[in-house]
Amino acid sequence: MSIRVGIVGISGFGGGEAMRLVASHPAFDLVYAAGEGSAGSPLVDRFPGVPARLAGLVIEKWDPAALPKLDLLFASLPTGASAEALARVPKDVKIVDIGGDHRDAEGWVYGLADVWPDRIAGRDRVANPGCFPAAALTALAPLLSDRLIEPGNIVIDAKTGISGAGRGGADSRFGFAESNENLVPYGLLDHVHMPEMARTIERLSGGSAAGLVFTPHLVPMTRGILATIYCRGRATTEQCLDAARRFYAGRAFVRVSDRPPQTKWAAGSNLAFVSYAADPGRNLVIAMGVVDNLGKGAAGQAVQNANLICGLPETAGLEVAPVWP
Repeated sequence: MSIRVGIVGISGFGGGEAMRLVASHPAFDLVYAAGEGSAGSPLVDRFPGVPARLAGLVIEKWDPAALPKLDLLFASLPTGASAEALARVPKDVKIVDIGGDHRDAEGWVYGLADVWPDRIAGRDRVANPGCFPAAALTALAPLLSDRLIEPGNIVIDAKTGISGAGRGGADSRFGFAESNENLVPYGLLDHVHMPEMARTIERLSGGSAAGLVFTPHLVPMTRGILATIYCRGRATTEQCLDAARRFYAGRAFVRVSDRPPQTKWAAGSNLAFVSYAADPGRNLVIAMGVVDNLGKGAAGQAVQNANLICGLPETAGLEVAPVWP
């Protein structure tokens, strides 16, 4: 089987990671690449290590009216930049939107692949979760589904690598001199991922997510997200771990750990690690989730979703081990 694939936004970190995964995928054939600043350049100029068979592929200016024959399109565009354009892509082309425009849009399914794979399989329009929700919701889903925690007043404290800010832009906050040996909170109270997480918490629990607090921090590393989540509940640590083991039984990419997870565990992979610590006497449950923000947090989960909608094995092209050290 050869599935003709295109990637829009290939010059960015998310699009570039999608290219890396598609290039080694057993069923995907990359035939179209589009970007803005790199349009007109061969792919090898932007990615010198690209496989030889893709080196001559020329990056085109993004135009949904001028697409070649495609079966599947990955869109990795900034929030606000994809809704209008993707509406003009032919209906017979399956789309996975790695950006944020379609996570609550009519006709699109929310692609939290390890939690709701059955809702995604066979669909033709999938909205990939954001990177922070990928880490936090994967850890929270078993607890919410088993009613082990209260859905309200959850506090999510998350740390992300600098690549989460994207490749473009001229903001010096993301340069080496300002980010090295620094720790920066941002997006307080109104981060773009807040509504997405609140909606999903309510869907999983059937209750209200009122009181949800989310604070992300930029840390001086390239990849990785660690979400430490504080919840109210009387469960024990073992009850939380057991709920997660049952919830993710048979799921290839979620690892339930007795130890607090580390970002290096997931680097360069589509894995998610979850763990828990609880003190029933204090009505406290701490959930922890780790992902690679460009892997499970973006392109890895996008390829997982593409496998689901194309009827392929969910693990196709994604069984690479994490990079260590």
